[in-house]
Amino acid sequence: MAEVPSTFTMTAGEKAPEFTLPAGNGIEFSLSENLGKKGTLVMFVCNHCPFVVHLARQVGAMATEMQGWGVNTIAVSSNDVENYPQDGPAKMLEFANEFGWKFPYLYDESQEVAKSYHAACTPDFFLLDSDGCLFYAGQYDDSRPGNNELIDGRDLKLAIRQLIEAGTPILDTKPATGCNIKWKPGNQPDYFG
Repeated sequence: MAEVPSTFTMTAGEKAPEFTLPAGNGIEFSLSENLGKKGTLVMFVCNHCPFVVHLARQVGAMATEMQGWGVNTIAVSSNDVENYPQDGPAKMLEFANEFGWKFPYLYDESQEVAKSYHAACTPDFFLLDSDGCLFYAGQYDDSRPGNNELIDGRDLKLAIRQLIEAGTPILDTKPATGCNIKWKPGNQPDYFG
């Protein structure tokens, strides 16, 4: 289980790339049609990554809480499902149900959405404001599988509080850390090691 840091390059205030992707059941969702009144969390995840599994239940509970604050959540899986079939759309539905995810969990088959966000790891978090512009990119908290840190979403919650209170973006962030996105052969982006 190698830790890979995020390599985000968008800057605060920059418009996040638009996308339309299918959920595990085939229903399509677009970013612009699912922006929250106050903001939207876009996170790149997958089913088998121990870093994602470590946070999955808390992320589901936090997303439900955030929705009450006007912040929506969208999860995206960009992994190569030919070599990692456990990350395929049918398994995504099972994973979402198991961990209480009531938000769209979308499949980025071409991996172009991950590339447009410069996503590198799972999980990788991007908090957008109500206009779909980047407000925060960084870690959920200091917890990692096996490090005994409390899973409390401290870093992301602070960013959400700043967003809701119309505060300034947090620029000095710790990058998200996790497993690398499983790129299709020959599809690994230039920004990724």
